[in-house]
Amino acid sequence: MNSTFGKFLAAALILCSAVPTLAAEVDRREANQQARIGQGIESGQLTPHEATRLERKESRINRQIKNERAANGGHLTAAERRHINHEQNHASRHIYRAKHNNRHM
Repeated sequence: MNSTFGKFLAAALILCSAVPTLAAEVDRREANQQARIGQGIESGQLTPHEATRLERKESRINRQIKNERAANGGHLTAAERRHINHEQNHASRHIYRAKHNNRHM
């Protein structure tokens, strides 16, 4: 029984150490997507209208992250992280499509 408890404790410690990493991933993606939009504006791949639309979507996601963290003591639950990841994937596809649609200023 001691061996089972040890395995459980080790698994719990690994899981707890992974949670900050997962939360940091949300922040890294947020910064990366902002940089992609900025690069698209500078290169002319994004029109002002496209950039505004993408920025608005990013702002909604950022507001959602902020509100969910505020409701949970500064942390995101696993379900919230999954939902945010889904939203960021969707936004990332929109950024890619807008940058590669051959509509330049």
